[in-house]
Amino acid sequence: MSTHPLSGLYGITDATLLPDTPTLLRACEAAIGGGMKLLQYRDKSNPAARRLEQATALRALCHRHGCIFLINDDLELARACHADGVHLGQKDGSLTLARKRLGEAAIIGRTCHDRLELALQAEAEGADYVAFGAFFPSRTKPGARRAPLALLRAARARLRLPTVAIGGLSVDNAAEVIAAGADMIAVVHALFAAPDIRARAAQFSRLFPTHSRDH
Repeated sequence: MSTHPLSGLYGITDATLLPDTPTLLRACEAAIGGGMKLLQYRDKSNPAARRLEQATALRALCHRHGCIFLINDDLELARACHADGVHLGQKDGSLTLARKRLGEAAIIGRTCHDRLELALQAEAEGADYVAFGAFFPSRTKPGARRAPLALLRAARARLRLPTVAIGGLSVDNAAEVIAAGADMIAVVHALFAAPDIRARAAQFSRLFPTHSRDH
């Protein structure tokens, strides 16, 4: 199980917004400079060799700056690039297998949509955090079921795990999910489509009451 503190701004990459490796690296470095604490590399379009190249470069970037680096779905890519862990959807394999493949120190997260019972199951199976959403209309997953803010309050009462809120988050609404109990906010477009990514990351990071001002 992870001993990393899991809180703050959680960026998720997008191959359309960040179409090449130099753009990807510049954007992620800017986000880290603005206070991003976790980065998830999510790419379902590029060839395996390019994904490994990008993931390896991002892992090095994140580790230089003290940012946690996770891979979306792909256990073997996470192993190959020595990521800090992996984020799994409900259909992306078992947490038990992920723990066996990645080791006890790995950070393993699980998508739980709008269902507390899935989060309780993930906790029992050894997840390090759970993600709920979508809380607002999402450009990344426009068909996602909406999750109520009350779910975060229920999770805070029932779970020992940190929680991630995802889905349509912006600097205008993210404070609502943080106030309801989210430890992390996962952002794609509102972060990486911003004209000034570092400034936008700083805006999100300031929403957290325990925001570090080291950046």
